[in-house]
Amino acid sequence: MVAALNPVASQAEGPSPLEDARRIVVKIGSALLVDQESGQIRHDWLRALADDVADLRARGKEVLIVSSGAIAVGRRHLGLTSLALKLEEKQAAAATGQIRLAHAYEEALARHGITVAQVLLSPEDTERRRRHLNARATMTTLLSLGAVPVINENDTVATAEIRFGDNDRLGARVAQMVSADTLVLLSDVDGLYDADPRSNPNARHIASVERITPEIEAMAGAAGTDHASGGMITKIAAARIATSAGCRMVIIAGEPLNPLAVLEGGARCTWFQASDTPRAARKNWIASAISAAGAVHLDAGAERALARGRSLLPAGVTEVHGGFERGDLITVHGVDGREIARGLAAYGAADAARIKGHKSREIEAILGYRGRDELIHRDDLVLTG
Repeated sequence: MVAALNPVASQAEGPSPLEDARRIVVKIGSALLVDQESGQIRHDWLRALADDVADLRARGKEVLIVSSGAIAVGRRHLGLTSLALKLEEKQAAAATGQIRLAHAYEEALARHGITVAQVLLSPEDTERRRRHLNARATMTTLLSLGAVPVINENDTVATAEIRFGDNDRLGARVAQMVSADTLVLLSDVDGLYDADPRSNPNARHIASVERITPEIEAMAGAAGTDHASGGMITKIAAARIATSAGCRMVIIAGEPLNPLAVLEGGARCTWFQASDTPRAARKNWIASAISAAGAVHLDAGAERALARGRSLLPAGVTEVHGGFERGDLITVHGVDGREIARGLAAYGAADAARIKGHKSREIEAILGYRGRDELIHRDDLVLTG
């Protein structure tokens, strides 16, 4: 079994576990945010979490929140008391619950002068390339403007059966999408055990997982509460997504007030280690992609600029080939025709052909809209020759 069994006390030693984090995604389960008896939002807990978020931001860190709870909140206000809601009842509950959740987050963070932005995503938004890019651009822009995106699955328009536990996977997908380096799953458990601690008093806590093996996956159990359906199975799946994107992930009990401060204080938790950084993982994926949707050819000046680590600007492009769309992988060729790089196009082939050879400041006049200054940003580009 590849899992380091570290003493809990060792987690409190040394610097804060979030000290080196730059962009943090915090996933909050329904059982933490919503009182199971009354169906009301736990405002004291949420205000304490907001204090933690404000502290992280004051230290120069970006924070995104993936929040469950819309259906759990909304069902009570609509009088939906059945344990097994029909799909349309879940959607109705989500529609009213989302308003209440958004207002609660707005009030909690407004105490610190922090702007909240609500983002609703569907699985297609995270998995279809163009929608992925649009959602990524929206969230990174919100971060650059100082806002805290609060993200949930778009349950109100779902056409497939809603699964509560999907927000573990959504948290990982968001972390992957925005190139976060840390994903925090605030849960009703304090991490991974080699057996179910509720039924086995001898279960051992796993402090650190270097690699997700079949043995690690076998430790996963079922959800433990009525409101939370994201059990350890979904958390392991989330860890696999996050760590493969260069994002480490931690599972920690979120019940105490100020749960992020508790994490930084050395509380018992389980860290899933990433083997690479988000940027390196993204570039490795680009470099290892098998098929390209098109190609561009450069002049000598652009070729030299790429060799110095610059982005590819339209001015240096001499030819555009293929029918690629925005976000597709394309190859980049030098003056002699050989491949020198590959990357993700910020424009489709038709628009790229129109702006090739032109300065970035001319793009809006040519296309009628203002896109990126670069045809391929350096973060989305890998030198291959």
